[in-house]
Amino acid sequence: MKKFKDPSEIKVGVVGYGGSFNMGRHHFGEMKRVGMVPTAVADIDEARLKVAEQEFPGIETYNSLEKMLRKSDINLVTVITPHNIHAKLAVQSINAGRHVVSEKPFAITTKECDAMINAAKKKGVVISTYHNRHWDGCALGAVKKILKDGCIGEVFRIQVNMGGYGCPGEWWRSSKTISGGILYDWGVHLLEYSLQIMAGEEIAEVSGYAKKGYWADKCKWKADTNEDEAFGVVRFKSGKWLTLRMSSLESNPTSNWLEITGTTGTYLMDHGSYTIMTRKDGENVRISGRNPESESWRFYQNIADHLTKGEPLVITGEWARRPIHILDLACQSAKKGAAIKAKYK
Repeated sequence: MKKFKDPSEIKVGVVGYGGSFNMGRHHFGEMKRVGMVPTAVADIDEARLKVAEQEFPGIETYNSLEKMLRKSDINLVTVITPHNIHAKLAVQSINAGRHVVSEKPFAITTKECDAMINAAKKKGVVISTYHNRHWDGCALGAVKKILKDGCIGEVFRIQVNMGGYGCPGEWWRSSKTISGGILYDWGVHLLEYSLQIMAGEEIAEVSGYAKKGYWADKCKWKADTNEDEAFGVVRFKSGKWLTLRMSSLESNPTSNWLEITGTTGTYLMDHGSYTIMTRKDGENVRISGRNPESESWRFYQNIADHLTKGEPLVITGEWARRPIHILDLACQSAKKGAAIKAKYK
C-alpha cells in the first residue's frame, strides 16, 4: 500500500452527495479537519452537484462514479448512498485502485462484505466503514467503566432496544430491499457498541424473529416495507448472549439503548447518560452520570494516520463485517425459522 507523506496529499471524493442529513458536506468537513483535501463529487442528481459546488468552491463534479474514477486523481472514495449499493460502488472504486470508506452499514449481506474485503486485499488498498460512533461518548464511557474499571463484574448479557410506534417514513430507508430492514439503520450502531463491550467473544450462532405486514398497506413500499419489528439473539461460544430488538410497534419505549448485565451489577446506557445499578450490603445502589464528549473526529484521523504513518486501522473491513454478519444471519434465521451457525466468529 502506498504511503503518503502528509494528509494534504490525500485527495478525496464522495459518491452520493444526497440531501439526507447533508452527509456529503459532513464527510468532506471531517476529512478537511484532519488535513485531507476534498476534491471531487459524483452524484446522479444535478441539483446536488450544484449544492456541492456552492459548499466547496472549485470541487470537481461528475454525474457518475465511473467518470469520477476515470477523470479525477482522487486517492480515497467515500460511498454515501443507499445501503444496497455500497458494495457495488466500493468494489468498483477498489478495482480502480482507490482506498474506500463506505457509509454504515458496511453492506447488507456477509457475501457483499467478503467481496469488498477480498477486492481490497487483492489491490492492496484500504477498505473501512464510517463507524464514527465507535467513539461516541456513551461507548467511550461504557468501555472505560465496564472493561477497564470493572464496575459491573464479568459481562454475560447485553440487551439492545430501540423503537417507537409509527408508520415507516416515505423514503428508501423504509424499503427492506434497499435498506436491509429495520435492524440495519440504527441496529448496526448499537451492535457495534455491544461488540466493543463483548470484546474477544466468539459468535457461535444467531437466531432471528420478525413481525411483518402491519404497516405494509400504509407505506409506499407495500410488501417491501421493513419489518414492523425484528429481534435477534446472538449466542457466543462462551455461553454469553446478546439480544437486539428494533420496533415500529413499540407502545412502551425505553430510553435505554443498551442494558449491560454483569455478575455484580447492570449498566444502563443511552446517548447522553448512564446508570450503574449494583448491590451493596443487601441494598440497591444506583449511580447516574453524563457520558463524556464524543470523539467521532477520530475516525478520519485514524484513516489519515494509517495512510501516512502506518498506524493500525481501527475500523477494518473484518471489524465492519462482524455486525453485518449478525444482521444477515438474523434475517436469514427469521425467514428459515431456525438458528444459523456463524461463519465468522
